[in-house]
Amino acid sequence: MGEREYGVDPHTVSSIAREVVHVQERGTEIAVVVGGGNFYRGIKAAAEGMDRATADYAGMLATLLNALALQDALERLGAQTRVLSAVTVSEVAEPYIRRRAIRHLEKGRVVIFAAGTGNPFFTTDTAAALRALEIGAEAILMA
Repeated sequence: MGEREYGVDPHTVSSIAREVVHVQERGTEIAVVVGGGNFYRGIKAAAEGMDRATADYAGMLATLLNALALQDALERLGAQTRVLSAVTVSEVAEPYIRRRAIRHLEKGRVVIFAAGTGNPFFTTDTAAALRALEIGAEAILMA
């Protein structure tokens, strides 16, 4: 996440967090779908011979790294957050449940969606569209 080829750039994450908090403070409910390409690209690993489904699952786990980095940056700014994951990682994120996501948004929390759709062969762009439909989002902004 950021200018680095791999890993998380703390300045970029902090900048994103400030922008999210700025918008949220104006009364907007915010949900974020994070990718993981700065750590791992499943499609590239598959092209190099790795089983495609396995590569995609590894990519889903990479999104969790970014979700946790963003959560930390947001919470340092005072925002309440919840990470909801499409794959079970109970030590670090809640499982994705549509009604739970909506309730967190209603309570003023920033919701961070991790692990894409939870299914191989689907991009995080697909996950963004799917989650937006599920929570009744009025807009999708891609960066």
